[in-house]
Amino acid sequence: MERGAVIVLADTHALIWALEDSPRLSPVARRTLEDPSNTILASVASAWEISIKKSLGRLDAPDDLEAAIESLGFIKRLVTFADVHRLASLPAHHRDPFDRMLVAQALEDGVPIVSRDPQIAAYQVQIIW
Repeated sequence: MERGAVIVLADTHALIWALEDSPRLSPVARRTLEDPSNTILASVASAWEISIKKSLGRLDAPDDLEAAIESLGFIKRLVTFADVHRLASLPAHHRDPFDRMLVAQALEDGVPIVSRDPQIAAYQVQIIW
């Protein structure tokens, strides 16, 4: 991916790994997420998923997730009725409801998703990894 201003939506795992500064981010994903000229969207759907997994003890995440996301310079992406309408029209390639919402949001916004999830590739959405 060439350097330049792009808008992307972070998949939940990419968001978590960015928060952790994890080596699990691919070099391209890391450059994309860390480039200050890019706009990185962090969906409330991801925050919801992280919150659920944290409460079940399946994930360690910051107590103030919103502040942590803001500290990275990421932009909060709310869920809209247009997203829900788009979600309803998606084929059932992916069973995870959070990932399906992220696909709907990326399609609605016309932006790529930073994700390593191969199931997302089944949708007509650009993936950066």
